[in-house]
Amino acid sequence: MKYCVNCGAQIDDRAEICPKCGVRQPTFALKPKERDRIVASLLAIFLGNFGIHKFYLGKIGQGVVYLLFCWTFIPAIIGLIEGIRYLFMSEEDFDRIYNL
Repeated sequence: MKYCVNCGAQIDDRAEICPKCGVRQPTFALKPKERDRIVASLLAIFLGNFGIHKFYLGKIGQGVVYLLFCWTFIPAIIGLIEGIRYLFMSEEDFDRIYNL
């Protein structure tokens, strides 16, 4: 299952048009994956203190906050937790959140 890019309704993977709102869905078959779940996990676990995983995932503002507070080691703890979360997240969920 995938989600409509317009209204967010859950639709069939093969649907070209959302049955709820009628908006044509883009085809992602030719689009390469922009971000990899395993790379994000490893960056978060090993370099989470500096927010490198946030920059990799396109969350520039959050990455800057991690850099500003890296001296407290709080971002390292949060990065470790996020890295583990990315590891146990399904590919579909990761793609839906970070690759759309």
